[in-house]
Parts: sequence; structure tokens; C-alpha cells
Amino acid sequence: MTKFKYKIIDTRDVEAAGLFKGRKREDVEAYLNELGKDGWELVNVDFRELEGGSEFAGIMKKAV
Repeated sequence: MTKFKYKIIDTRDVEAAGLFKGRKREDVEAYLNELGKDGWELVNVDFRELEGGSEFAGIMKKAV
């Protein structure tokens, strides 16, 4: 039987372009792609486009 571990992620985990700049879609995509390279799979996400940036919260899982 496959066992999984889970990780909760959100906007604060993504590095922003600067102190007063929001996170852009490309920043979020790069962050998620890095997690994917490490074997994490996004299983749920709440993604909101905002003026000047994006916010999200999600759940990742990885087989152990």
C-alpha cells in the first residue's frame, strides 16, 4: 500500500519580486514546478488573480 505525506502551501512560500510587489503567475508556476521536480503533486488549490499579482493556497502530496 502506497503511503503519502502532505504539505500545505500558500502565497507566502513564493518569493516576490520585491518588498512592495505582488507575486506574479510566473513566480507561482516556477515555485510549483520546483516542488514537482522533488516529487510533490498538487492535489488541491484555491487560486485568485488580484490586481498586480496572485494569491493561492494548496495541498501537495508525495509518496514516501
